[in-house]
Amino acid sequence: MGTPDFAVSTLKEIVKSGHEVIGVVTQPDKVKGRGGKLSFPEVKEAALKLNLPVYQPVKVREPEFVEKIRQLKPEVIVVAAFGQILPKEILDIPPFGCINVHASLLPKYRGAAPIQAAIINGEKETGVTIMHMDVGLDTGDIILQEKIPIAADETGGSLHDKLAGLGAKLLVKVLKQLEDGTAMRIPQDNAGATYVKMLSKEMGNIDFTQPAQYIERLIRGLDPWPSAYTKLNGKTLKLWKARVREYSSGAKPGEVVEVNKDSFAVMTGKDALEILELQLEGKKRLSAEEFLRGYRMEKGTVLG
Repeated sequence: MGTPDFAVSTLKEIVKSGHEVIGVVTQPDKVKGRGGKLSFPEVKEAALKLNLPVYQPVKVREPEFVEKIRQLKPEVIVVAAFGQILPKEILDIPPFGCINVHASLLPKYRGAAPIQAAIINGEKETGVTIMHMDVGLDTGDIILQEKIPIAADETGGSLHDKLAGLGAKLLVKVLKQLEDGTAMRIPQDNAGATYVKMLSKEMGNIDFTQPAQYIERLIRGLDPWPSAYTKLNGKTLKLWKARVREYSSGAKPGEVVEVNKDSFAVMTGKDALEILELQLEGKKRLSAEEFLRGYRMEKGTVLG
């Protein structure tokens, strides 16, 4: 059971390792773009290429669908970024249980956007947890965890890809442990639990009263989606790359305090943010140097 790109690596690795996949459950197709074309979830595309049967219930808790799963008689259900909470009726079906691939070091960052949260909050490391599922949200017993460092220039996209690959390999290891009867059950310490909500476009709206260090991490964490943005003369300006500059002045947050040939600096609640890559509404992504060749940015301009 999985839906976005993150879950594709896990599906492919299970197939590659020789386990028999008797069904792939994913979210319903969605209408996307102006043409109103139906778009398949990435997991469905991958499953069809692998000639695997695909099921797309609107709600997994529907009695007919629960019955369908019972008829399939799975030994284990693997869940990776599926997007629906499984009811107890499904959790109880497979003898080896339902196993979840979660992109954080639980109990930290339970919930929907653990990858982005780790970058935005300035974590030095993160990782993947494989756990037994229960009726709570990411509250089940831990089977296996592996850590990786977060690079100084890490983006939501680059960390997603690293964790998707790591999660797939770890999951296959756990399937072997389940077969051998060696899989661990380590209860989570609920006192250390934190939750992160789903990503939304509004999260990317930059508040320049925040410190430059936080805004720089927000820019990386929300790359590629939903992206961090502000307004420049009424137009949306996405910021893709920036660096923190120690700076103090009487300028107000959001004010452009310096314009150079290849960058410009914006005042924040603490220090300045030097903008290195950006994208003005309706235009393509450019380095600040390319942007400044075609756009007259003046000191004193206020963003936001």
